[in-house]
Amino acid sequence: MELQVVKTEDGSHTLFVPEINEHYHSINGAIQESRHIFIENGFKSVQLKKPEMSILEVGFGTGLNALLTFKENENRHLKIRYVAVEPKPVEDEVLAQLNYPGLVGSCDERVVFFKIHKTPWDFPYYLNEEFILFKVNGLVQEIALGENKFNLVYYDAFSPEAQPEMWTEDIFQKIFNSMITNGLLLTYCAKGEVKRILKRVGFTVEGLPGPPGKREITRAVK
Repeated sequence: MELQVVKTEDGSHTLFVPEINEHYHSINGAIQESRHIFIENGFKSVQLKKPEMSILEVGFGTGLNALLTFKENENRHLKIRYVAVEPKPVEDEVLAQLNYPGLVGSCDERVVFFKIHKTPWDFPYYLNEEFILFKVNGLVQEIALGENKFNLVYYDAFSPEAQPEMWTEDIFQKIFNSMITNGLLLTYCAKGEVKRILKRVGFTVEGLPGPPGKREITRAVK
């Protein structure tokens, strides 16, 4: 799959996929979008009974969401288990061009970004004593997620127009079952049909203001 590095409005990079005419992040600001959706309205909003959190990311992509989560946890010091699912990992020569290190505001983000992408697939790895990263090379439809495990889900697949197979009731039912009560699912997608699917599988769904360039995002609560 051909990938092109593109600079977005906030100065951070995203990747463009000509084959499906899709960007990995918003061209209005990649870091800005990820922080708004997944950190501000997801990571910071989860209510915990103990200082531990399990996160599932569907669509690992550039590793930006994992990097931002790691950075935010420098302030919270939670014990995090981060499971990231990706069927088509980005090649090293493309990742080397991304400019996230230096932009996210962490003193050692370059080292962390390197670790995130050099850790082995399908094997848990400690980025530090607080953060375990488990990258799964595969499709979420085909892997075992278990039940009642995740506090938070970052759903960051390509759009329903580009990947309709990633926005089905079966997938969201599987994810719903894998989450604990009061767990949160965040996605940039605010389409009515996606919201209806989320409601059918059991979520309580709310629309939230989106980042610059996007009117609304979706947060679903189990």
